[in-house]
Amino acid sequence: MSDKIAAIATGRARTGIGILRLSGDGCIEAAEQVFRLNSGRPLTSLPDRKLALGTLFDAQGRAIDHCMAFISRAPHSYTGEDTAEIQCHGSPAALTAGLEALFAAGFRQARPGEFTRRAFLNGQMDLTQAEAVIDLIDAETADAAANAAGQVAGAIRKRIDPIYDSWVDLCAHFHAVLDYPDEDIDPFALSGYEASLTASSRQLTALLASCHRGRMVQSGIRAVILGSPNAGKSSLLNRLSGFDRVIVTDIPGTTRDTVEQTVTLGRHLVRLVDTAGIRDTQDVIEKIGVDRSMEAAKDCDAALFVVDASRPLTDEDRRAMGAALEAPEAIAILNKQDLPGAIEPSDLPFAYIVPISCKDSTGFDLLEQAFDMLFPDDAPCDGSLLTNARQAGAILRAKKSVDSAVQSLRAGMTPDAVLVDLEAAMDALGEVTGRTMREDITNRIFERFCVGK
Repeated sequence: MSDKIAAIATGRARTGIGILRLSGDGCIEAAEQVFRLNSGRPLTSLPDRKLALGTLFDAQGRAIDHCMAFISRAPHSYTGEDTAEIQCHGSPAALTAGLEALFAAGFRQARPGEFTRRAFLNGQMDLTQAEAVIDLIDAETADAAANAAGQVAGAIRKRIDPIYDSWVDLCAHFHAVLDYPDEDIDPFALSGYEASLTASSRQLTALLASCHRGRMVQSGIRAVILGSPNAGKSSLLNRLSGFDRVIVTDIPGTTRDTVEQTVTLGRHLVRLVDTAGIRDTQDVIEKIGVDRSMEAAKDCDAALFVVDASRPLTDEDRRAMGAALEAPEAIAILNKQDLPGAIEPSDLPFAYIVPISCKDSTGFDLLEQAFDMLFPDDAPCDGSLLTNARQAGAILRAKKSVDSAVQSLRAGMTPDAVLVDLEAAMDALGEVTGRTMREDITNRIFERFCVGK
């Protein structure tokens, strides 16, 4: 038996619609104490997932709001338990009064993520699907939302489960060899075992290979803005942000530390990092900022080299350009196109060169096109992109263990030695979906959720 939980699923801000979410054995019957159908029929008479109009009452029996409600009976519900939702007008006062009435009717406040935790514990979803719920809520682009939606539907599990199941079969065979040594069981059908384990290792490698793009889709492309002082780096950040994120002056050295801002550029989520202008300086604080600029250039997906195109290249420009060219991808931005030009695109050794003016906002469509070419949409965002560091770490451990099992087979080691590696691989891979469950991991996952989710 599970206790009855309730929460405001839509937060306490004023909204068009506010939702009270309920779950647990007996929750539908208990909800009748605070919600009555206009038809006069009991709430339990409703068919599953059919909205009906009624009235929500507070703990003193006073009408709070005219609402809609629906029920879903176990096991055909989000949590796998009896559930109900009461959809009110989004008044924080009405929602709070309704929640207090539910508490008086025997419900308790749901903990963060408890609805989804119950769904996991009741077998309605695995851990990858639960984590994808958070990713879907947090998605800032269409690609991120599509990938998360695919994972909510089980895309990662569908790739992991066949591998895990094949390892279960192999483990069973090796245990049979050890437990029944007198039986006619071939202990070293090496070619078949080795081929199966090698194939599963390749599948895990392919899954891990999607991590880089998956991270950029979910968390954003880390783009570092480099250039000499007063080239227009901070102006670029402000234009892309849509507000004055950083101070802009004509005084060289205004920016002395890295400043981050996440923006949307077309279909891309971009984590811009503005940096101190790169130059030789005697100012201790500015020098630290320049050093951080150079370090930031080593830890990015792309560098945006900003240069004042109204004057010839300087040594400071060339130093910044050198740092930008060491990045995985680089775009040269010829700023100040509103002024007479002194630099030709042919002067710069970049594959992508974008002329812009931060003053009048011209050329920013070309910058978006450059990002499209550098980061093409060449992998479907259908849930197949691995975006979760916890999952990637567990898959990597599983791959290392299964590779070790392959080496043990090739070395002619006994079945018990192979089993050690194979069972370690299963434990690690099981952590991805929750088949091998660690309470500390699941606690950490569900603590990330909001109340009501």
